[in-house]
Parts: sequence; structure tokens; C-alpha cells
Amino acid sequence: MTGPEAEARATAGGRLLTFAAWSVLVLGLWLWGKEITGVPPGAPAGQAGTPVGAGLPAARAPLSAAMPARLDVPSIGVQAPVIARGLDTEGAIDPPPYELPGTVGWWGAGAAPGAAGTALMVGHVDTKSKPAVFFGLSSVQPGEKVRVARADGTVAEFTVEDVRVYERAGFDPHKAYGPRVPGRAELRLVTCGGSYDKAAKRYSANVVVSAYLTGVGTRPGTAA
Repeated sequence: MTGPEAEARATAGGRLLTFAAWSVLVLGLWLWGKEITGVPPGAPAGQAGTPVGAGLPAARAPLSAAMPARLDVPSIGVQAPVIARGLDTEGAIDPPPYELPGTVGWWGAGAAPGAAGTALMVGHVDTKSKPAVFFGLSSVQPGEKVRVARADGTVAEFTVEDVRVYERAGFDPHKAYGPRVPGRAELRLVTCGGSYDKAAKRYSANVVVSAYLTGVGTRPGTAA
């Protein structure tokens, strides 16, 4: 059953940020619909007791920066256009508009997917009447692939490292959005999770898929 998603204010994690930049990020996270999560380091969604990183492939060297054009998450049937989002007047990252429930937002001031650092993409879990682009995000499993088609003709392939649900209490953006391994190209996919509070008009938690770059290809019809 789906409920209306909280009033949107998205946020993002980016490159190896300075403390001041992280402070701005913290503000943005709390302003994303007043719903972005708390973090006692969250339990993996559907993966309780599963060792993180077990049997996963080695990371690939980061790519040069290029804007993302499309996000593919084959395991949940997502093929979505990506749009860059900026800060709103309150200092938060705007998510995609509600009239574009099938679109993913990327924090354009942060790391580009495939480049060194942590790129953040956000999407709605539902609308007032139907599921949205990241409705199935919590069912993604470690080891599955996420692909980002980029404006330079390359396709950055990421391997999912873990999927976690972060509650609001004790939120720590460094643990949720900071780089896991310095110098690695990483990706976070973020949407709402937990239970929906009709009175507060927000969800109790967020689902965060963490992935890292393991391969690169070319988009059909483009030169290598």
C-alpha cells in the first residue's frame, strides 16, 4: 500500500567534501521533506546478518566527470531519465517535481556518477495515487548492478555493496553518504522508507542503496 510521499526537499552527498560543505549537506538532508533519515548505522534492508562486501568484485579506477543521462536498475525494472537538481532557497537539494514521478534527481554540484567521490541520486517512492521510480528500491540486493548512461557516451556500471534503512534518530550523514573507500567512485540511491505518518506527512526512514564503480561500457551508437 502506498501513501503520499512527504513534501519534497531532497539532498545529496558529493565529493570528498570539506566540513563546511558537509554542514550545508546536513541542513539539506533534514530539509528534504523534513523526512531524511536518522542513522544508527542502519540495518541492511532485507539483508540482516549478511556480510557487506562478501564475494563482490574489485573496484574499477574512477572515470573522468560526465553528466548522467539515464539510470538503469535492471533488478527492479528501472530505466529512468536523470535531471540535475540544485539548491532551493532553504539550502536543500530539490528532488524531481512530483509531476515527474518516473524521473531521478542527481545533485549536480556533487560528484558525477563514475568519477571519484560519492554521487547522490534521489527519487520519489510514490505519489498520491501510484508507485514512483524508486518504489522497489528496498528490494535491491548486494551484488546486483546499477548502470548510469553518461553524456560522454560511456555507461558506468556499479555493483551494489549494501542496502540500508536509516531511521531519523541519531542521523549521521557521513555514515550514510560519505565515501566508503577514499578515491573510489561511489553511488548512493536514496528514497523514502519505513512507515508513513499521515499526521506528520512524512516517512519514518530512508532507504539508501550504496554501490561502487566496477565496470564501464559504451552506449549503443556511440564511439568508444
